Amino acid sequence: MINKKRSTIVLIGLLTVTLLSGPAPAFAEEEPPAEPPKVELVLDVSGSMRAADIDGRSRISVAQQAFNEVVDALPDETQLGIRVLGATYPGNDKAKGCQDTQQIVPVGPVDRAQAKAAVATLRPTGFTPVGLALREAAKDLGTGTTARRIVLITDGEDTCAPPDPCEVARELAAQGTKLVVDTLGLAPDEKVRRQLLCIAEATGGTYTAVQRADELTSRIKQLVDRAKDTHTAAPAVVAGKSACDDAPLLAPGVYSDRAAFSEHRWYRVPVLPDQELRVSVSMALDRPVNPDYAVLLRATATDGRELVRGVDAGSGRTDVVSAGLRWSGGEEPTDEASPTPDTGTTVAATTVCLVVSNAFAPRQGTQATPGMPVELTVDVVASSPAPTAPDLGRGWVLLVLLTLAGLLTGLVTGLLTRWWVATWRENR
Repeated sequence: MINKKRSTIVLIGLLTVTLLSGPAPAFAEEEPPAEPPKVELVLDVSGSMRAADIDGRSRISVAQQAFNEVVDALPDETQLGIRVLGATYPGNDKAKGCQDTQQIVPVGPVDRAQAKAAVATLRPTGFTPVGLALREAAKDLGTGTTARRIVLITDGEDTCAPPDPCEVARELAAQGTKLVVDTLGLAPDEKVRRQLLCIAEATGGTYTAVQRADELTSRIKQLVDRAKDTHTAAPAVVAGKSACDDAPLLAPGVYSDRAAFSEHRWYRVPVLPDQELRVSVSMALDRPVNPDYAVLLRATATDGRELVRGVDAGSGRTDVVSAGLRWSGGEEPTDEASPTPDTGTTVAATTVCLVVSNAFAPRQGTQATPGMPVELTVDVVASSPAPTAPDLGRGWVLLVLLTLAGLLTGLVTGLLTRWWVATWRENR
């Protein structure tokens, strides 16, 4: 009866609180929807794409299959466009052939059947106006507040310069259009590799040499999916240093850099005592490397003391391409207790040195320059201390509490033992 009364009182109390508080508060103003990620695939359909040297198949057939699989797996929120070059003019007039670029699928929500049908009709035909195609692709993607991506797939260098594709990439980057160009090379040609590397480097993108059909499909899917995660903020280009003293000072944000093989890159971040530093780093495999590699992220004090290292450190893994760490400003060890600051005193921030180290090694014949692409994400938030335990006191108070706890434990243990012995004897 008593329990029923208590339950009724509790229920009435809960209902009263709910009625008085009213419904859950609504947001004063809904945030506008984020701009969807935008990607344009630019495919070379020049005459050289007839070559059958990828798994015994022609380059164009491998590219068409890759496009079909990418379109099928495309996230619904991604807006995709497709542009081709060298696809329609079969003649020898270079002036005409070097204007041969068309957008066959406009940037927007994709009609999968229409996109695959447009790609299926492509036949290797003419010249290779890469520079012009890049410039037109940038126009296709338009302007906006978010980063956009172009994925260029080609097997040859530009045969129509001017405009030189590397100069076009630099021009687009200089306009501050937040445009990233990733390049994929289908032919093992040194001139092509240098040109595609230059395009990618100028825009903060990546270059990948493709030698198998599954590599092409996998890489295009990866780049399109990456646009979904990074379209909201174009990484700021930063250059890490070889020591902390002159390393760039970073605010919260996303940064891109390039690191040489087996190099240490240093950066600095100010952290207040009531703040927590959160950092993540990843490196892109944009060229063949040995199978054993790792990325290590560490935070140190300015005097060289290590504060914390990445979560994958010492895990034994040999395929680590990313790492992360967290460190709170209040964890900084000091030799003396800091005096309590006055109300008007400004609390100084601790400068934390970040070092990104890699154990990558190029395969034989792989170009070592430029360095591997690095993406660094830095965030500083209010610290979230772990839940505090009950304060048991210190000194004599703690000793008395421990003594009482020991006596109580002994008493309970003795009573239980006597009961068990008595029961055991009685049941013999």
